[in-house]
Amino acid sequence: MSTSNFVDYVKVYLRSGKGGAGSAHFLRTKKNPHGGPDGGDGGRGGHIVLRGKAQLWTLLHLKYTKHMMADDGKSGSGALRTGANGQDIYIDVPLGTVLRDAETGEVECEITQDGEERIVLQGGRGGQGNDHFKTPTRRTPRFAQPGEPRIESWKILELKVLADVGLVGFPNAGKSTLLSVITAAKPEIADYPFTTLRPNLGIVAYRDDRSFVMADIPGIIEGASEGKGLGLRFLRHIERNSILLFMVAADSPDIKKEYRILLKELKAFNPELLDKERVLAITKSDLIDDEMKQQVKKTLPRIPAVFISSHHQTGLTEL
Repeated sequence: MSTSNFVDYVKVYLRSGKGGAGSAHFLRTKKNPHGGPDGGDGGRGGHIVLRGKAQLWTLLHLKYTKHMMADDGKSGSGALRTGANGQDIYIDVPLGTVLRDAETGEVECEITQDGEERIVLQGGRGGQGNDHFKTPTRRTPRFAQPGEPRIESWKILELKVLADVGLVGFPNAGKSTLLSVITAAKPEIADYPFTTLRPNLGIVAYRDDRSFVMADIPGIIEGASEGKGLGLRFLRHIERNSILLFMVAADSPDIKKEYRILLKELKAFNPELLDKERVLAITKSDLIDDEMKQQVKKTLPRIPAVFISSHHQTGLTEL
């Protein structure tokens, strides 16, 4: 994913259309100059609709479209003619997009399937024409309903990357290198913290032509759940992953401690993340010998663990 093209957060102003007014019309013809009410109903105002689109992977197309407003419904007219409905506005978003209210922060809907549609703001209903209000004692109602008003609101669209496996680790743990070796993804790699500034996705092909999606999440540091480092901005992407692959470098002073810090940050952000399956990869294992590996194994947390080296491509099949 190009760093300039990946956008996972936008704030937009949305406004539905107001309903058209009902008509207070009366039938007037040469043969019937004093006809009864025949006012038609007003049309519905346009909805604002969120729609999932599998071909999209970023919110870039919405970055510079801050205001989206649906059309108003048309007014009714004589001869019981109903006004036209306002045209709906469809907002295409990638799968994994969450819609929040900008003021309360409350999640209003999530789009996870291609073609899924959710009405975000309802268009106002059209008003009823005077024909609806005639009764045996009120044969000439000279009034009709106005249409319902439009709804306007600021909303936040957040993209949570959909992937089977999420890579979790401190900066420089070797996440991007692993992704570049076992997938066709080409993330930026360098020997300094926070090389990865955007989530990277790669497809891992394995036995019997099957595959799964792996996501390289920008590095977590202690205090990330409180906004330190790259902070909360990318922790939300981990919520969408089925399995969490924790990655700690073999030359770390205390592998178990690093793992616990990562676990603590995830728990502080969302305790439900601890319910996901976990695997531990000890990266850069080419830096230690077999004797050291045996000593390290005795200190590892009690989850499935694999020693790997992306550069030497060892342990990757087992992983």
